[in-house]
Amino acid sequence: MAETQSDIEYDIAEPKADSLIHSIRSFGYDLATALADLIDNSITARAKNVWVNFFWDGAFSWISIKDDGIGMTQEELVKAMILGSKNPLLPRPANDLGRFGLGLKTATFSQCKQLTVASKMKERDISVRCWDLDYISNCGQWRLLKKGSNNLESESFEGIEQGTLVVWDKLDRVVDEEAVVDDDRAHDHFLEKAALVKKHLAMVFHRYLEGPNPLKIWFNGKLVSPWNPFLIDQKATELLTVEPLFVNGKRIEVRPYILPHHSKISQEDHLNGAGTKGWNAHQGFYVYRNKRMLVAGDWLGLGFQMEEHYKLARIQIDIPNSLDQEWSIDVKKSKARPPQNIRQDLKRIAKLTRERASNIYRHRGKVVSRTTSTEFIYLWKQSLKHGKVSYKINREHPLIRECSKSNNENQVLESLLRMLEETIPIPMILLNYSEQSDNIKGPFEDEPPKELNAALENSIKALLNQGLTINDIKKRLLAMEPFDLYKEYVIARCEEFEEENT
Repeated sequence: MAETQSDIEYDIAEPKADSLIHSIRSFGYDLATALADLIDNSITARAKNVWVNFFWDGAFSWISIKDDGIGMTQEELVKAMILGSKNPLLPRPANDLGRFGLGLKTATFSQCKQLTVASKMKERDISVRCWDLDYISNCGQWRLLKKGSNNLESESFEGIEQGTLVVWDKLDRVVDEEAVVDDDRAHDHFLEKAALVKKHLAMVFHRYLEGPNPLKIWFNGKLVSPWNPFLIDQKATELLTVEPLFVNGKRIEVRPYILPHHSKISQEDHLNGAGTKGWNAHQGFYVYRNKRMLVAGDWLGLGFQMEEHYKLARIQIDIPNSLDQEWSIDVKKSKARPPQNIRQDLKRIAKLTRERASNIYRHRGKVVSRTTSTEFIYLWKQSLKHGKVSYKINREHPLIRECSKSNNENQVLESLLRMLEETIPIPMILLNYSEQSDNIKGPFEDEPPKELNAALENSIKALLNQGLTINDIKKRLLAMEPFDLYKEYVIARCEEFEEENT
């Protein structure tokens, strides 16, 4: 006969409050991800406005998050304050951004030692509850206090009928516990952290901040503008084929974007497109659950590296919250791992997007290691000998051939060319390219027209001396570095030259 629940012998092994409450402070949140976790609750509560405020007061500085959502009853508030207030395996409403019932508490305790929540429903009294880690450490019990922060009086529900107010005090992970009010350095550091939080919120919630009837996030009194990583308002942004994928019968949508080369957008737009981490670090997949960004640029362990020439590739993935377990969404909502059955599809999409992004990236100045048409004339050629790469000047280039013919000191010219080849400052080029690739000057970029004109005139004369017609010269120049970048100029000059000599 099978044992029933009542027949099973057991002990109640409750965790020690003072030990566990401090252990959960190490979930790995930073300030920005912690505050974003709280705003998730505001969105779930159907808030139209969220106010985030940082108040500087030295070691007594504090942070508040207030919304005009539906609010909570006293019973609902107490339940929300319990650690693990939700079963992550149970079905949830489609708009629910939570999962574990831990975010409010774990996010808060990662940054401070006192959490006060005040909530009000329409035509109801305000309910207040508070967790104080110092108090729990002293009493050793899960005592949820009914009186909270002294700073509640500074923030009120004036002007809104309903909503929830969260106050963080004892910000020991944000502000040094010995900081004083007139410590300018500490104050600046506090403001820098606030600025990073604002940028993070603009990114994570950008789809809520965009479009009709958007959510409004007010940060220290100023409206937060969305940061869209795909630069969809730029004409040069390219959307590739949108693909639906399915996991356990549930639809996932993948939208690959190729962002514009920096030459196609303004300097301001290019700077904005770099986001908080820079262009290179923001490439890859962007995973969204219910429009909320979980992953901000990552190749999701699919075997791809963050490389400079793929930085224009950004791929949007939309998943429903019913697939949290399959995607291994963590408590912080900052990591995701794709299910095994769609990994090959994502690899294929990533590969195609990266190839296209690489082509766009290389378009402005065609790179040295080319495998395109043999008719294209390069000044530099790549050489591979004994497994080592080197770069040689193309001796068949028209200008080089012309110099060789007209120069009586061919050995001196050859020595000069070899010296140039052997002393290319490759380490310096690589360093500059990795640190500030977008500031590398293109061929004849920002140069006076006479500089380009002189090079063009000499090239035309060199090709004429080789017996080519002006029509053939025009074709050759259009397939020659750097004149392929100035096609209209080459065509106009060749037509002028033909008229002058007829």
